[in-house]
Amino acid sequence: MNRRQKQMLIRICLALSLLGGVILTGQYGVCQLVLFLVAYGLIGWDILCKAARNIIRGRVFDENFLMTIASIGAACLGDYSEGLAVMIFYQIGELFQSCSISRSRRLISDLMDIRPDHANRMIDGTMQSVDPGTVAIGELIAVKPGERVPLDGVVTEGDSWLDASALTGESRPKRATVGDSVVSGCVNQTGLLLLKTTKAYEDSTVSRLLELVENSSSKKAKTENFITKFARFYTPIVVIAAALLALIPPLLFGGVWADWIERALIFLVISCPCALVISIPMSFFGGIGAASKNGILVKGGNYLEALSKVKTVVFDKTGTLTKGTFVVTAIHPSEFSQERLLEFAAYAEGCSDHPIAASIRQEYSKPLELERVTEAKEVAGFGVRAVIDGHIVLAGSGKWMEQMGLPWKQCHCVGSIVHIAVDEKYQGHIVISDEIKPDAKMTIVGLKKQGINQTVMLTGDAASVGEEVAKALSIDKVYAELLPEDKVCRVEELFAQQKGSEKLAFVGDGMNDAPVLSRADVGIAMGGIGSDAAIEAADVVLMEDKPSKLLTAIRISHKTNRIVWQNIIFALSVKALILIFGAFGIANMWVAVFADVGVSILAILNTFRLLVSKNI
Repeated sequence: MNRRQKQMLIRICLALSLLGGVILTGQYGVCQLVLFLVAYGLIGWDILCKAARNIIRGRVFDENFLMTIASIGAACLGDYSEGLAVMIFYQIGELFQSCSISRSRRLISDLMDIRPDHANRMIDGTMQSVDPGTVAIGELIAVKPGERVPLDGVVTEGDSWLDASALTGESRPKRATVGDSVVSGCVNQTGLLLLKTTKAYEDSTVSRLLELVENSSSKKAKTENFITKFARFYTPIVVIAAALLALIPPLLFGGVWADWIERALIFLVISCPCALVISIPMSFFGGIGAASKNGILVKGGNYLEALSKVKTVVFDKTGTLTKGTFVVTAIHPSEFSQERLLEFAAYAEGCSDHPIAASIRQEYSKPLELERVTEAKEVAGFGVRAVIDGHIVLAGSGKWMEQMGLPWKQCHCVGSIVHIAVDEKYQGHIVISDEIKPDAKMTIVGLKKQGINQTVMLTGDAASVGEEVAKALSIDKVYAELLPEDKVCRVEELFAQQKGSEKLAFVGDGMNDAPVLSRADVGIAMGGIGSDAAIEAADVVLMEDKPSKLLTAIRISHKTNRIVWQNIIFALSVKALILIFGAFGIANMWVAVFADVGVSILAILNTFRLLVSKNI
């Protein structure tokens, strides 16, 4: 508990003691009134102030107004204990709400703790502690054991283990050595590391994640928006109904005024929409907190709600279902030697950051003399055009060879095929293979168990490669040899097949899938650490590079949705029943307090299951 919550708990305990005094001194009117006023001032002054401020601002009909009218009205009728109980138990409900929200915020704040407070800039061999925002790209910084990495960078010196649990939810540390990329927010556990920064602080992973988390509560689910609108109209209606209940029977049928006013006050307390207004947004907030604890960042309750309705999941292949760590497995030249074909391919791919290009350069293994390359241009979806030693070299897909009017040869090997043409003559191809991720098969099986109707894979690779991966993973449909714009078209076709409220999710690595991530009902970027495109384009970011994290995200969304509807149905059912009892004089103020505060507390406790559950 924080300080404010402890103070509220003390106020509640004192007020409950005074309530006991009010009940025991029932036959002594003056003593009972004094005790009531002291207790009411102790427990209810802040509610009175909120009600008054809201009335001045034109927001009359809220729960503060209802509680004030009901408690003061009960006291005016001589029911001091009931009037005081209304305020005490309302504050108990507020305390439960505060504790639950604090728990949710604490789960999210575990991620917020990754914000660095300083960076050790290296100047002439000495460390200088500076604000991370003042460190420029390309500068050297030192990260001591026990410190958080303040900026994204590449290790230039040192060897250490990094704890990335605050980012990924994965407790096992990862090793970082010379040449490895390191993202901000990780904790350096063992040795001293020197990093060459690759991003400014405002563009770093930690900065982007913090911005995402801070804005996550602003995007409300449809259910939240409905409840907010419902309460806006519902509250004035019940106030008018309570007023009519107090006035019409005595005026038209000669009823006792005190009796019908008491019924109206009971009606007001019962009808207060606290359970709905409090528990529904808190359920989604709790779901976002539970996801954050598991290394899953959800940009808003609307995406968490949509995720629970997903029936079609579309995957990118490379880097999502496969490791994206390509290895050259065969070189098939036409006229050149294998060494000559590989050399042209390596120089053509010399400036590309694509994993396939990296695998070709790794296979070539010799240092590249990039001054030999006088021109290089990457053509999205096709390949690379480069001028090497005066020779025009094309390295890319079979589609590109066709487009350029160059006859090319099919390959019997399964893998990604890079065709090479030199000076408008086809010279052969290189076969590159990728490896399926260990948990990819389990993910597809798990999705089908969770009620996903259809799994689809999109890839720019050859049909033989896509079909082999799809068969190994039991994926329902595969579309191969796609350009980036073709993927969007395929997703549009899948949208047309959706029924009613069914949603479609696309899962990609966030590097070149931004158009599809943006088009899907729920765009899910996997392995979002260090990927600006993932954080910008996706609605959900799986911080660890494991497809199985998707299963956890969907489980959390389903559990959140179940809890939301449990709270709605329970609250409305109890209130409807007791409202009828109250109108006919069967329910007293104590029953009314249960219908309001009791239902709110039970709904909050139900929501709390999201926050304390270890196995979601």
